[in-house]
Amino acid sequence: MNRQQTIEQKLHQALSPVHLQVINETHMHNVAADAESHYQVIAVSAQFSGKPLLQRHRMVNAALAEELAAGIHALALHTMTPEEWSQKNGHAPDSPPCLGGGAK
Repeated sequence: MNRQQTIEQKLHQALSPVHLQVINETHMHNVAADAESHYQVIAVSAQFSGKPLLQRHRMVNAALAEELAAGIHALALHTMTPEEWSQKNGHAPDSPPCLGGGAK
């Protein structure tokens, strides 16, 4: 199982999401293609209801603690309730382009 599949599995178990997308964005950054180090997560879960953004992100980070400690460099999180997802017409913002980090 690759890292993306592991992230998906752990978030399904922790959040019971009605919608989940885990997008490997490693190819957009100045790292080895097999680094599996940059991800965008779009998680829509009723468990986020009534919780501020910081608490939602902490829930995701807790579920992915092992992965964060083992080489994930960037994790762009979009955490929404089903109602918020519906209001956004099922859309989350795209990640910004990589500015190159230390590659310049």
